[in-house]
Amino acid sequence: MKPSVLTRYRVMAYVTAVMLLILCVCMIFKYGFDTGEGLTLVVSQIHGVLYIIYLVFAFDLGSKAKWSMGKLLWVLISGTIPTAAFFVERKVVREVGPLVAGGAAQPVKA
Repeated sequence: MKPSVLTRYRVMAYVTAVMLLILCVCMIFKYGFDTGEGLTLVVSQIHGVLYIIYLVFAFDLGSKAKWSMGKLLWVLISGTIPTAAFFVERKVVREVGPLVAGGAAQPVKA
């Protein structure tokens, strides 16, 4: 497996997670303080587009690493849970790192 596959996933995991945290703050201001409605709309749309890109890269990584459907689903969903993508990304890097270094795709246990 090429290192770029893991790098793309890692970048999008962090970007998606940060945008989700920013979106959560915007939602607090929108519904808690009745301000920032326009900003919340823009941030939610940006997060949506970035999440779609994250899904594509995570699916690509999962298919090359030969993940089970359950593991792949958990990685895909982690982009919708605030802070989960940070923890899932670290675990994925620990598991997929040897595949990248070795160059051969071996099944990773879930």
